[in-house]
Amino acid sequence: MDEYSLLGLFLSAFISSTLLPGGSEVLLIYLASQGDDSHLNLWSVATLGNTLGGLTSWLLGWWLIKRFPKRSLDEQKHERALSQIRWWGSGALILSWVPIIGDPLCFVAGWLRLPFIASLIFIAIGKGARYAVILLFL
Repeated sequence: MDEYSLLGLFLSAFISSTLLPGGSEVLLIYLASQGDDSHLNLWSVATLGNTLGGLTSWLLGWWLIKRFPKRSLDEQKHERALSQIRWWGSGALILSWVPIIGDPLCFVAGWLRLPFIASLIFIAIGKGARYAVILLFL
């Protein structure tokens, strides 16, 4: 049953990190309380799933601007967010774990064509840190 629990955690974390709602934190806490898996295993699976979900949003942004180059997010209401992301670059993706803003942040980073490897690193750090804090308090 362990492998199904970990697969469920991975899928929940992946879905939670795309533009779809999810509750991977609740599942992580539940599985950690059961004691069947080590916190390191749970952290690794949740971080991997959530990071890959964030990269999926990044890739969607990258693909959409490539596919539809005349589309623009340069409306005045988006200008402040865009200027912040341009200023901080891929480092802004450390906030990809934040509810509501994290998923669009990954999308916009891809749309702005921020470097893939740097984006991957900062997304993973942000997502991993969130799960580490949750597990630390259990």
